[in-house]
Amino acid sequence: MQGKILWADDEIDLLKPHILFLESKGYTVDSVNNGSDAVDKSNENTYDIIFLDENMPGISGIEALTRIKETKPYVPVVMITKSEEEHIMEEAIGSKIADYLIKPVNPNQILLSLKKNLDHSKLISQKTNSNYQQEFRQLGTLLNGRLDSKEWTEVYSKLVFWELELEKIEDSGMREILSMQKKEANDLFSRYVQRNYEDWLHGDDDAPQMLHSLIKDKIAPFIGKEKTFVLVIDNLRFDQWKVLQPIFSKYFSLETEEIIYSILPTATHYARNAFFAGLMPSEIEKKFPTLWKNEDEEGGKNMHEKDFLDANLKRLGKNVKWSYNKITNLDAGKRLLDNMNQLKENDVNFIVYNFVDMLSHARTEMEVIRELADDEAAYRSLTLSWFEHSALHDIVKKIAEFGAKLVITTDHGTIRVTNPVKIVGERNTNSNLRYKVGRGLSYNEKEVFRVANPADAFLPKGKMSTEFVFAKESDFFVYPNNYNHFVNYYGQTFQHGGISLEEMLIPFVIMNPKK
Repeated sequence: MQGKILWADDEIDLLKPHILFLESKGYTVDSVNNGSDAVDKSNENTYDIIFLDENMPGISGIEALTRIKETKPYVPVVMITKSEEEHIMEEAIGSKIADYLIKPVNPNQILLSLKKNLDHSKLISQKTNSNYQQEFRQLGTLLNGRLDSKEWTEVYSKLVFWELELEKIEDSGMREILSMQKKEANDLFSRYVQRNYEDWLHGDDDAPQMLHSLIKDKIAPFIGKEKTFVLVIDNLRFDQWKVLQPIFSKYFSLETEEIIYSILPTATHYARNAFFAGLMPSEIEKKFPTLWKNEDEEGGKNMHEKDFLDANLKRLGKNVKWSYNKITNLDAGKRLLDNMNQLKENDVNFIVYNFVDMLSHARTEMEVIRELADDEAAYRSLTLSWFEHSALHDIVKKIAEFGAKLVITTDHGTIRVTNPVKIVGERNTNSNLRYKVGRGLSYNEKEVFRVANPADAFLPKGKMSTEFVFAKESDFFVYPNNYNHFVNYYGQTFQHGGISLEEMLIPFVIMNPKK
């Protein structure tokens, strides 16, 4: 049986051919000729869908719709009417109808409405699966080729697209295939970065747009020409941006959406300082020896972003009025919202918003957050839910009201780690699970990307014989001591600092306010 239908129309006898047609297609149809009977029937029986004539004797179709929705709020109702008056359409749509048909209707119109409302999920699932099967082969061919930096961003964008599309359907089979394809892509991407990263930093022709030159290359050209807000959402992955994008699109139109490359380590200490300074970490250390702090030094590692930004803007010749604000908690977000009018006359305003980063750390440390963000889809959903109810949402609306340009980016992404890799280091070795810096590190060289001479990757030298090693794909470093405890504690958590598509390939978006 295809489905059970209730059809209410005061001319139901004239619709007998339509009913016979639907029954021939496997549907069961109950019919009544007034609104009151439609309400009674819907209360007495379970229907998959209800067709309601708008103009019937006794109570109207609109009134019947209201009563039916009180007891059966999730049953789709299709309104059928002779009238094309706008106020009737608006009233019906406001009452949450599933569809709206104008008489005279033909059987195929009815069938299409049934397919749309009853078979919608199944048809979308079939089409989505079919489309991804075709894309799977194309992506496989691409991954077997020698991709350049731009092509890698295109592959990642497609993988994210299909991840978001496949999570909308109930069939999990294709999601598992995509997960395997993404794992393969991450393996190949990690090898690609390992082969090319140092060359990029030394002027290679294939070098992508990287985070440390983003202000100079992409933002500075319009600073002073248009009122601009630069929003740096810490730890924002490209897939998280894509689930937030529809909300931003209510207030802004998209000018540019790109994927750029973060730097190594993909951690706030290095990446965000590099973004604001317009310099790589070793250059920051050399230029600002009293402000830069190495891993083994006491104190906050991101306390001087405003100083670095000030020097960067001066070096770029941007003698403009600007501000910098860092938001690390709810109260700070509310204070910034209250003070937004003070910012609208500035040429450019930089806002760092830390929630997503805090979410990833909280997920590691708090069992309730682990349960709320159990997998990638839930992690995205939690990010979306936070944003919808955050002060940042209201700040974004204010920026649109000001008529200012909005730039959205981040310093790095994050990856859910699953595979422990053993490493041994001295007591003062840093605690990050995705990269290690120190002396006398012991590990399997096949499992890591090693930078033996930090200067080659523009990283601070630190103490003599210091090296950097980076985890790849979904690996995470674990010491042999108490190994099982830390594997269980950190496994399936979201981490950053190493090499993966999710950490290195980050969004850069320019939007203009809607007029």
